[in-house]
Amino acid sequence: MNCKQFNSISLEEVLLSLGHLPTKQNEKEAWYLNPFASESQASFKINKILNYWYLFSEGIGGTNTDFMKKYMNASVNEVLVWAESQNFSSFQQQNISDRKVEDLPANYRIIEVKKVQHPALLEYLNHRKVDSQIEFLKEIHYRMNDKNYFGIGFKNDSGGYEIRNKYSKICLGRKDVSTIKNSSNSIRIFEGFFDFISFKSIEKSLGNKHSDYLILNSVSMISNIKNSLKDYENIELYFDNDDAGNRAVEMIKNENEIAEDCRFLYSDFKDLNDWVIHKNPSNERQVKLRRR
Repeated sequence: MNCKQFNSISLEEVLLSLGHLPTKQNEKEAWYLNPFASESQASFKINKILNYWYLFSEGIGGTNTDFMKKYMNASVNEVLVWAESQNFSSFQQQNISDRKVEDLPANYRIIEVKKVQHPALLEYLNHRKVDSQIEFLKEIHYRMNDKNYFGIGFKNDSGGYEIRNKYSKICLGRKDVSTIKNSSNSIRIFEGFFDFISFKSIEKSLGNKHSDYLILNSVSMISNIKNSLKDYENIELYFDNDDAGNRAVEMIKNENEIAEDCRFLYSDFKDLNDWVIHKNPSNERQVKLRRR
């Protein structure tokens, strides 16, 4: 990754990866508390159109590279090494984010979509203790940069696919959330689809009834669901146990007082799938979700 590529990534996603969420925003701009120091009123603004930041309290601003140099107190090379390791969704979908899957450019083309059956993928799902949930998944074969690849695919609401295998974590097509409707007045929200299918694998042992489900596919999509929750009587949140997950829960609960943080189920683990892998709760006695 070079500076031009890093600077084209959404600065909102960069900030979210560091655990920072906006205090207010609209289509053109977003305001944050100073990421570099403590403050009570937001003075850090992102121009979404230009993908440029400005810190009013210090009178400075710049690109993603400028921000991370200051944030990490690091050189440009150190910043780029860090950025390369983050798997930013907006970098992975550059040049294809506004196109449908069937209109992907030649260097990023879906070849086949079928039932999951490849031994390597079945082994991967078994390793993550979710091999019983292949009904929600597809086996995707695709071609990228003149090479053929395959992976587990989970479809989103825009027709794109989240692709996962032992070595890859990308999105083919437009990035979007995935919703599963069951005409319910309750909804469960998950950060990624492995958390969702992990929940489905133990749902009966938890003694829970079916609900509607919403999978963000990236915590950076949280701002897109604001109007999707207003008609629900129950909202359950299953995010990662990290700073970004904390902020995401806080953001939803600020807008929806009924929302329940359900991470007490796996409070000692990284996320829901990590809990299922190591705790194997489906083999334990039933655990009922506690209500406030």
